[in-house]
Order: sequence, then structure tokens, then C-alpha cells
Amino acid sequence: MSTITPTLRRVGVRETRRATGIAFFAWTIAVYDFILFGTLLPRIEEGFGWEPSFALLVSTFVSIGTFIVVILVGPLVDRLGRRKGMVISVGGTAASSAATAITQGAVSLVGVRAISGLGLAEQSVNATYLNELYSVTDDEKIKRNQGFVYSMVQTGWPLGALLAAGFVAIMTAIVGPENWRIVFLVATVPAIIVALLCLTLKESPQFVAMRHIKKLSAAGDHEGAEQFARSVGLDVQKHAPFRRIFQGRHLRSTIVLSLAWLFNWFGIQTFSVLGTTVLESGKGFDASNALIMIVLSNIVGALGYLTHGWLGDRLGRRNVIVGGWLLGGVMFAAMLLGPSNPVFVLVTYMLGLFFLLGPYAAIMFFQAECYDADCRATGSTFIGAMSQPGAVIAGFILTGLVAAAVPFSMAAFIVGALGTFLSGLIMLFVKKGAGAVEPRVGEVPA
Repeated sequence: MSTITPTLRRVGVRETRRATGIAFFAWTIAVYDFILFGTLLPRIEEGFGWEPSFALLVSTFVSIGTFIVVILVGPLVDRLGRRKGMVISVGGTAASSAATAITQGAVSLVGVRAISGLGLAEQSVNATYLNELYSVTDDEKIKRNQGFVYSMVQTGWPLGALLAAGFVAIMTAIVGPENWRIVFLVATVPAIIVALLCLTLKESPQFVAMRHIKKLSAAGDHEGAEQFARSVGLDVQKHAPFRRIFQGRHLRSTIVLSLAWLFNWFGIQTFSVLGTTVLESGKGFDASNALIMIVLSNIVGALGYLTHGWLGDRLGRRNVIVGGWLLGGVMFAAMLLGPSNPVFVLVTYMLGLFFLLGPYAAIMFFQAECYDADCRATGSTFIGAMSQPGAVIAGFILTGLVAAAVPFSMAAFIVGALGTFLSGLIMLFVKKGAGAVEPRVGEVPA
């Protein structure tokens, strides 16, 4: 039988905080590329001479391609490791931006924008990675407030959206709105820099342990593998990670959380990805004013992450998610059905994004806690991938309603506001206190 030290490597304070910072930048850049497409969609539409309904259809097919890419990332990360997953996801962001700059029409645009699914999957990868680091860290401050700390990482969504809107405003003023390709080309630079930073990360102790278990099993030392796995709080799994997330205690989490993500992305697709379109076509603002509103609203959205992350550590993550999404649906309904007064629209849009985006600081960490280490990345990325069917369905409904001459504000209410509210109701059915086994800490073979 193999001689092993049956404990996990401790993660120091410096390593924990450095990994948290890199994860923040990785997610910010991934969102920056993802939102850049939605922000520039009106300009792309003008450049190719498309009708608004066709532009929405293209956006919908982009979501289909993104879904296919995202759903493949989880099993890849559970096989190759969290560190390599971070590199691949951010590298995919750079590739997506660069390829978008040379597209020649709808078909090529759909194909290359599907690559952005690698970037979108980054939040599930970093949630998996940080969840594992935080459970074995020596940093007691982070360990006590890990939900709030992770909310700082999740502020990458509104900050990435903020950067995208601000960058578009500056670049289009310099090079002209017709030169949107240059904006995507320049966006590759920060993504490449962050991908190189991800190369400096260390692998999580849990994945190192799982890799050691697989080596023992492959060598025929099944007794040693079982003994080692029990010692570090893991299991020797005989089923593939994708099958595991539909078994036992994982099944309920997979179904409920997937449905919640699907319907919540009705709201994300409407008010975040297509935010400029909602404000321009739905509320009648011009392009410059719409961008200003999006910038201001995403600043408040960033505060929503911090607030929901902090509350999640104290009131329970599930409760915070439910309350936030219900209130978000109400705020967006008020914005769309109320007057087009700039102050009223700005306030309700700000509050809507505050309650729509903020709960993701809680749900990303919550869903990582719902799965064992061997299938954690698969479970989390599968759930996250359900965002894209949500975006696809929302896109088709929006396209159909607009094509049927339904006012865009009413179409956005039906799809975005009601979808957001429904996602909050669905979260009531998730099991309270779902969490993975707490591992034992120490040293493990590298």
C-alpha cells in the first residue's frame, strides 16, 4: 500500500488574497468582453444594416453558441484543474474579442461570439477555486466573511459592464461609432495580461487531492485510495462528474438552481446585456444618455454585490437571493411602466440592477457549497450554463414581441421584469443549508 500523508495543504494568507485579487480581475475582464457585445449591438446593427428584430435574433443565436461552450467547461475543469480552467476561460475572452473584430456578417459573428462562453464560465470556475481555497485558508478574516469577500470578486460584473460602457463612449468618440471593430481589438490586451497572471496561481489543495486519489486508483491501490479519500473528507467516485450532479442530494440543487438561473437571465439579457437597447428603444433616450445611465446604474449595481454578499453571511445566502430578485423584478416593472422622466428611470434602473445583480455574490458561493469537490466545477458551471437557454428563450420572445409591433417597453416588462421576479420565487424551493463536506487540512502529495 502506498505511504501517504492524508491531509490537505494549508493555504496561506498571501496566497489566498492574491488568488482573490486575480479572480476579481479575471471576472471583470470576462464580463467586459461579454457586455461589450451587447453595448455595441446597436452600432453593429447599423454597420451591417440590420433591422432591430434581426439584431436581436443574432444575439439569441450567440447565446445558443455560448451555452454549448459554457456547458463543456465544467467537466474540463474537474478533469484538468481549477488553475488551468482560469487560464482557459480568460484566454477565451481574449480570443473572443480579437475574433469579433474581423467578423464579416451574422454567421461569422455568431460563431466567434460563442467563444465568449469561455469567459462567461469564468465566474463558475473562480467560485469553485475560491470556495476550495477559503475552506483551507489560514486567513481567518476571509474564512469568517468569505461570502462578503467573494462579493468583492463578483463586483466584476457591474464594474466590467461599467468599463464596457465607458470604453465604448470614449472609443466611439475618438474613432467614430462606425469603427466598432477597433473597440473589440483593443479589448484583447487586458484579457491577455490577466490570462498571464492566472498562470502564476497554484492549484487548489482539493483538486491536488482528487488527482492523487485517481493516481492511486489507476495504479490498482484501491484500498489506499479509499483510505486517503476518507482522511481528507473526499470520496472515491466511480461515476463521471456530470452524472454525479443528477444523483442523490445533488439532484434537487441542480434542478432548482438551473431553473432559477434560466428565468433570472430573462432579466440579465434584457436589462444588462441589452441595457442600451432597452433605454434607447424602450424609454426613448439617445445613445449618449443611455450610456451615461448604464455607467451610473452599474456603479450602484457594484454596491449591490457587496450588500448581498455581506447580508448572505448573516441572514443566509438563499434568503438574500430570494429577496433581492423579487425586489429587482418590482423595480424594473416600475421603470418600464412608469414615466420616461430621466430621474425616475435612472433611480428605478439603478435599484433594479442593485437587486438583480447583487444576489449573484451569494448564489455563486452558495451553489459551489452544494456540491462535493469531485463534481463541484461541473455542477456550478452546468447551473451557470443555464443562463444561456434563459438568454436564448428571452431573446426569441423579445424578437417575436418586437416583430409583432409590441412596444419595446412592454416586451421588456413581460420578459425581463416578470422573469426576474419568477426566479426569486423559484429560489424558495432550494434546500436550505446545502453544503459540501469540510475537508481536513494539512499536507497532501503534490
